[in-house]
Amino acid sequence: MKFAFIIDPIERLDPGHDTSVALMEAAQQLGHEIWITQAEQLGVIQGKAVAPLQAVSLTPVQLVDGKWVATPDWFQLGDRQLRPLEEMDAVFMRTDPPVTVPYLYATYILDYIDSAKTLVVNSPQGIRAANEKMYALQFTQAIPETIVTQNKQVIREFVEQKGAAVLKPLGGKAGEGILFLEPGDRNFNSMVEISTYQGKVPVMVQTYLPEAKAGDKRIILLNGQPIGAVNRIPTGQEFRGNMAVGGRVAQVDITARELEICTQLAPTLQRDGLIFVGIDVIGGYLTEVNVTSPTGIREIDRLNNVSLGKQVIEWIVAARSQA
Repeated sequence: MKFAFIIDPIERLDPGHDTSVALMEAAQQLGHEIWITQAEQLGVIQGKAVAPLQAVSLTPVQLVDGKWVATPDWFQLGDRQLRPLEEMDAVFMRTDPPVTVPYLYATYILDYIDSAKTLVVNSPQGIRAANEKMYALQFTQAIPETIVTQNKQVIREFVEQKGAAVLKPLGGKAGEGILFLEPGDRNFNSMVEISTYQGKVPVMVQTYLPEAKAGDKRIILLNGQPIGAVNRIPTGQEFRGNMAVGGRVAQVDITARELEICTQLAPTLQRDGLIFVGIDVIGGYLTEVNVTSPTGIREIDRLNNVSLGKQVIEWIVAARSQA
């Protein structure tokens, strides 16, 4: 089969961490063709989504003393070929957020792939529907108490009622811009004003979950079913557990409560074509649903001696064979 990956420039990826590389390696090891392109290079010609595609050959990472180690020249690229994306069996949209206007335009272009010929992971319509903060709000039995507003007074009243809260920009990624709010903080007004752009942009505010000190769990879902998890634990003075801000990772099991949350999400994720998803859970509460380029595979594989990438590719092969 032929797999295309829409990624950020490959030379910027970390082969020992990036899930996109893990997926490409898995597809290659299973005997499939791997092609790459970038979102800003997509277009539509004669009613078909096209892209300049390059074949890529990867030297897989090796586990050495508990760490993934890559060779200096870990990828080799072929010549660019402008080709319709529906010549591929599957296309992974793996450009990192934030979801900007150019990102949205790329998803509109992906709508011009014939779904009868090619599976797009994740569905462009699903990506547009699933803001990674807002999407979780529909699962009311799974989330902590949450408001979305740009009103400073509403935010203050919520924080005073809860004692502490976490403010999240709706378009953020990797923990960027997340703030811990307390009623007595003399910087409270300034933090809210900066985050809401002086009351013009809404933000999410969730009651603070003290269990966050013990970790922020990332659970990987494949077509709504959990296939692995990793715990991200804050270090030093940092209250965020995101790996991008230095969170320590640890092996972890999926609890009965978390399985219940996954069961709640599964029908909606399947309806929206969100095949490869990473959810974040703290203290038994769903906090985010990540659909753009969820990460965590490398860490889960390393800690559990598994290959989630191969599970994902094998699922797609089976799905395409039934199409």
